[in-house]
Amino acid sequence: MYDIAIIGAGPAGSTLARLVAVRYRVLLIDKRQLTGNESTPWSQKCCGGLLAPDAQKILSQFGLGLPKHVLVDPQIFVVRAIDQTHNLERYYQRFYINLDRYRFDCWLLSMVPATVDVRPGMRFIGFDAIDGGYGIQLQKKGKIFKERAKVVVGADGAASRVRRMVAGDKPSPNKYIAVQEWIESNDAVPYFSTFFDQSITDFYGWTIPKGDMILVGVALPPKKDVVKKFKQLKQGLNRQGLLLGKTIAREGAVINRPLSIKQIYTGTGGVALLGEAAGWISPSSAEGFSYAFKSARYLADALNHSLAGFNNRYARSTRNMRFNIVLKNLKSPFMYNNLLRKIILRSGFKSVQLLK
Repeated sequence: MYDIAIIGAGPAGSTLARLVAVRYRVLLIDKRQLTGNESTPWSQKCCGGLLAPDAQKILSQFGLGLPKHVLVDPQIFVVRAIDQTHNLERYYQRFYINLDRYRFDCWLLSMVPATVDVRPGMRFIGFDAIDGGYGIQLQKKGKIFKERAKVVVGADGAASRVRRMVAGDKPSPNKYIAVQEWIESNDAVPYFSTFFDQSITDFYGWTIPKGDMILVGVALPPKKDVVKKFKQLKQGLNRQGLLLGKTIAREGAVINRPLSIKQIYTGTGGVALLGEAAGWISPSSAEGFSYAFKSARYLADALNHSLAGFNNRYARSTRNMRFNIVLKNLKSPFMYNNLLRKIILRSGFKSVQLLK
């Protein structure tokens, strides 16, 4: 029997495995192959692939430095905010590290000690309570595998199956559909551009340059007109003067938006939730890396103390994260309320003037 089974080998799951492997026998499962071989970026995970300052700080606290092969040109120092409703735009100084998300995940996984039993290409089916822990069902190429563990950790993202199995009637974060396209572009500006248009979404759209391509995406409420709204966004970008070339690939994913700390759920008994599975993601920007790393660190501390009562310790240690979610929700109206956003952009508060 394993001490800990972690479902999901993204930033949260791989980080937790690395931090608890010295003390415990760990099983790490992911439906992706994560071999580290060359891969087209859009074949793996729908993600903007930007490492924000908060996430950079946590990596520095871990004593980690990013290898060159996970970086993608250009590195980003300017955010361009565009209010399409009021035809306003401003530039803000920000420092983002531009990543190849697949290679970043493979790098994080490569630091997991060899003592961890890593099972790539396996789909988590479910689990049942048994004496001393949980019986876990997995599937690979149509074949069912069974494992046992004392503790189960769901690090399986916004559509977490682990959460659905244990949360009961606990409120879930609001769901959005992130849709983005990889588009050929020879003249993409080196900005992370954000777009606000209430006729499309009450969240935001974005463009991110990635080498000789550009990511164009938007977070949409899960309605039937997702394709229509995405097309509307692209038409708006054309009116803004962004020349879009051939679409190479389209991808999508469910993302969470916790509008209340009541929607955060860290688990119960011998089952814990990490990262976006717990609801840890910024409700104002949808940034998730920093929350993934922080929740992994706090859960690792709780587990390394002992398996007994770890979930109560984990919940208590995340109080500062819950407060952060509250602050992000207080910030959101200044970004998403039409009138407040108009006032802020017109004022030029904290914006920078680009030199031509």
